[in-house]
Amino acid sequence: MAKRDEDRFRALKESLASLGPIRRGTVLRRLIPCGRPACRCQANPPQLHGPYYEWTRKVSGKTVSVRLTQEQARLMKQWIANARRLDRIVADLERASHRMTERLFQGAAKPRKA
Repeated sequence: MAKRDEDRFRALKESLASLGPIRRGTVLRRLIPCGRPACRCQANPPQLHGPYYEWTRKVSGKTVSVRLTQEQARLMKQWIANARRLDRIVADLERASHRMTERLFQGAAKPRKA
């Protein structure tokens, strides 16, 4: 079991090296009405404007949105996926580390109370 955990830990560390850039947030694709009364977006059925892409994230507790081009949105989605992959790798590293280090405490004598 110890060898398997060490191998897993090593593989996880190597997978960190393959990560590309990371960003946090969400990319949204929006179709929106403009509000002009005679516009096609007010028809029935409406033909909304767009698509428009927005990257939304929290900065100092406030929601910040930035409009993106389609290409920027594609890249941002990759970077956000990289951040989520980083989170999964770190969680797996923590679990493997816990199992590896917990063995040091198993079978060890308990300290005497003073």
